[in-house]
Amino acid sequence: MARPQLAAMYQELQRAFTARPCDLQTCGVLLAKLKIGLVETGLLVPHGNPHLEDLVIARDILEVGAFWSIRSKNIPSFDRYFSQLQTFYNDYSSVLPPSPREYPIRGLNLIRLLTQNRIADFHTTLESLPLPADSLTANPYISHPINLERWLMEGSYSKVWNAREEAPAEEYKFFVDSLMGTIRNEIASCEEAAYESLPLKDAATLLFFKSQSELLSYAQQRGWQVDLTAAKIIFAKKGEEKVEIPQEKLIAANLSYARELEQIV
Repeated sequence: MARPQLAAMYQELQRAFTARPCDLQTCGVLLAKLKIGLVETGLLVPHGNPHLEDLVIARDILEVGAFWSIRSKNIPSFDRYFSQLQTFYNDYSSVLPPSPREYPIRGLNLIRLLTQNRIADFHTTLESLPLPADSLTANPYISHPINLERWLMEGSYSKVWNAREEAPAEEYKFFVDSLMGTIRNEIASCEEAAYESLPLKDAATLLFFKSQSELLSYAQQRGWQVDLTAAKIIFAKKGEEKVEIPQEKLIAANLSYARELEQIV
């Protein structure tokens, strides 16, 4: 693909991406073609001394791809785009002008690690950011995942839930929702173990549901019994497993060990 053709398709991608609403289908088609073009022009993994303008276009394409992946709820695709962007963010940072999308994408990657419960990777990635340690919390795109991680460790789930409305970018809400799904399942497991039943209103509050219909749908997924007349949820109790103890075998084994010990003595 010739560079003028690549630049023209890049402009088309920008129009589709900034459209309201974003044209995700067109973006996906264009991104697939543009990545082939980046490979053919040696810009997907640049080396040597490529033109500055070409590097900026290549970085912008990959950044749009990262955001498109989140909007399309395609995490493996986001992982690939983020990995490909590292060359531009790290190796060419002294050459390229700063990108306004860099730290939103870095922040998204941090939250992705949280949703996958990769806490060690989260801290390693945080420490490797090209920012002074004392300025991390000053960056809204980085402070957001930092706060989420702290609240998760504290068990302050209500703060995690409220953080959804404080997200510095719309794409962050996708990962916060994913986190809340994990938290909700943990709370539900505790409720099943601690209670025989709960009023619908209390269960909805504990599970951060805004409407009864959401709660009823979730209760069906968990196999809970719902009594609408009494306005309560009845948790299905798992029967206690009976463990058969092979008494005769244990006695025989103990006698055998005792005889062997007598012979040793």
